[in-house]
Amino acid sequence: MSVVRVLLADDQALLRATFRILIDSCDDMAVVGEASDGAEAVELARAHHPDIVLMDIRMPGTDGLAATSAICADPDLTATRVLILTTFETEDYVAQALRAGASGFLGKDVTADTLLAGVRTVASGESLLSPGATRTLITRFLTSPAPGGHLAPPERLADLTVREREVMALAAEGKSNTEIAEDLTVSPLTVRTHVHRAMTKLGARDRAQLVVIAYQTGLVQAGPTAL
Repeated sequence: MSVVRVLLADDQALLRATFRILIDSCDDMAVVGEASDGAEAVELARAHHPDIVLMDIRMPGTDGLAATSAICADPDLTATRVLILTTFETEDYVAQALRAGASGFLGKDVTADTLLAGVRTVASGESLLSPGATRTLITRFLTSPAPGGHLAPPERLADLTVREREVMALAAEGKSNTEIAEDLTVSPLTVRTHVHRAMTKLGARDRAQLVVIAYQTGLVQAGPTAL
């Protein structure tokens, strides 16, 4: 059985201890390190190459968003995914976390079962957005570049097939593989194959990053009546 290796990054020692006990109680997970700030999280990620970094946002010194950017931009950490866990579940934080490359976002008020399920979901390559991170939020923030940034050129999608673009667009609208399969009258496995091919061609580490690219290239555009 494959074990999901988790790095904890939170400035509160008690919370880290609680998360460690919870995660280590599962046969399919193990904590490989603990960081008390963003800089230490980046250092330990490079040392241990965890599957998941459970990252707090507000930490002294280097915060979780900066640490997420550094980890997701490191070519040696392409297999490492970041799951943001914080009490500060505001629209701006969610948008920044997604732009930084985070694969998931949960509030600290989630139940233990939800947290563990979230770790497994992100480890499997899927994205995870809590109820607070709605489709409206994504369309509102990801269609414009971050300050000092630039939208991705549409030419970036040139290598995708018509069906891959179609599946990518539906995924960016918040639809699951099952829902996309029903829309296109194909099997969920076929949809999953198209999603993974699109991710590979675009260098996206997971579905969340694929959604970001879809909006930033204009493949999907925000509308005033987005749900």
